[in-house]
Amino acid sequence: MFEKLLIANRGEIALRVARACRELGIRTVAVHSTADRDSAVVRYADESVCIGPAASRHSYLNAAAIVEAARQTGAEAVHPGYGFLSEDPDFAEICADNGLTFVGPRPEVMAALGDKSRARALMREAGLPLLPGSVETLATVGEARAVADEIGYPVIIKVAAGGGGRGMTVVWSPADFARAYAHTRTVARAVFSDDRVYVERYLPQARHVEVQVLCDGHGGGVHLGTRDCSVQRRHQKLVEEGPAPALSAATLEAIAAAALRGALSVGYSGAGTVEFLVDEAERFHFMEINCRIQVEHPVTEMISGVDLVHEQLYVASGVPLRISQDEVQLRGVAIECRVNVEDPDRDFLPTPGRLDRFQPPGGPFTRVDTHGLPGYVVGPHYDSLLAKVIVWAPERALALDRMERALDEFDITGAGVHTTIPFIRRVLDDARFRKGSYSTDLVDRLLRDGGAPGTSAVHT
Repeated sequence: MFEKLLIANRGEIALRVARACRELGIRTVAVHSTADRDSAVVRYADESVCIGPAASRHSYLNAAAIVEAARQTGAEAVHPGYGFLSEDPDFAEICADNGLTFVGPRPEVMAALGDKSRARALMREAGLPLLPGSVETLATVGEARAVADEIGYPVIIKVAAGGGGRGMTVVWSPADFARAYAHTRTVARAVFSDDRVYVERYLPQARHVEVQVLCDGHGGGVHLGTRDCSVQRRHQKLVEEGPAPALSAATLEAIAAAALRGALSVGYSGAGTVEFLVDEAERFHFMEINCRIQVEHPVTEMISGVDLVHEQLYVASGVPLRISQDEVQLRGVAIECRVNVEDPDRDFLPTPGRLDRFQPPGGPFTRVDTHGLPGYVVGPHYDSLLAKVIVWAPERALALDRMERALDEFDITGAGVHTTIPFIRRVLDDARFRKGSYSTDLVDRLLRDGGAPGTSAVHT
């Protein structure tokens, strides 16, 4: 195992990694921007290094500064968390070239799976079902329109190098296709410096179901069940739960087995997430593989009892998986709600500011992952995620009630500060969500109806 590890991230995930390292006797180095000099992880880590100003491109996306910080402090490994450089194969390769272990899959695997079009081709070869559409990227609007006409509308145009919910455009009719194609490629060039796109069938009523996999560098692997991540706004998740509700046991097992088969087929190592869309007939279709720890990883930890960050570190240090598939036991239901500093009434606009009060909930089977504290200033520079509330219960109805109780206890106040908690309460009260019959259009429906009568469940 490593003696010292550098955490190339910030916020709650950086603190989560630092805690896991302390439990394993690994000393930690927290890198930070000038805006995060007083952050929770800087206070918690054994050492800290300032790597640049607030702007991410000069700090948390500055690979040279991060590697130099690791070299100066004698760190042996780098944990990238999620976001920033976590899925950048060039960064992983730079780490390797400088004698640093990157906690994640090999650079060539990350590069292959980071290209969404190439990932589709690889998963097709592994026998995973795909939505109708193109496997190769489409260089002209004529090629793309021909695919759309063949598979039928609605379609979705996706950026091959996309991620984080960006670079996707839904097209409902042929009349809108040319404009949508041009817009998507423009966004792709601006955001990802890569304007390659592909087209696939769009499922308006789909469920977004993902599988947590864990693989080592010796050909071993396990899956740790499913999570449903269908509650999203602008393709960004708000509520996640595991296992995915209202799906048959046979479907859940088939999705999980397919995910592990796909990951092993490309020589994946570390913690990863294989994502699928599931239609109303429970047919599932491969969407993408995320080559990192996920924001919602605590859901899997709560139902499996497996510490995913611990296992990432063991695998990265060369240890074969310490668990077999037969030993994986999934129990109960876990739900996670993301508490973002945003105003849902203003299209989820970020509302940075100072937290005058910050009191997370407690109680049985309730976990809060956060970097917030009283007096903390939520700045405008980074993602608005402040905390994740995760609860566990032996059955889903109690888990939902426990989450409502926990959110009621969460006290966050500050001048101009709003959070997503009121909107999440609307999600939890929605009759479709309570029954487990929701899909990726739930948030849009709630925003359209504004909480009109007939959308809420009655609790007794």
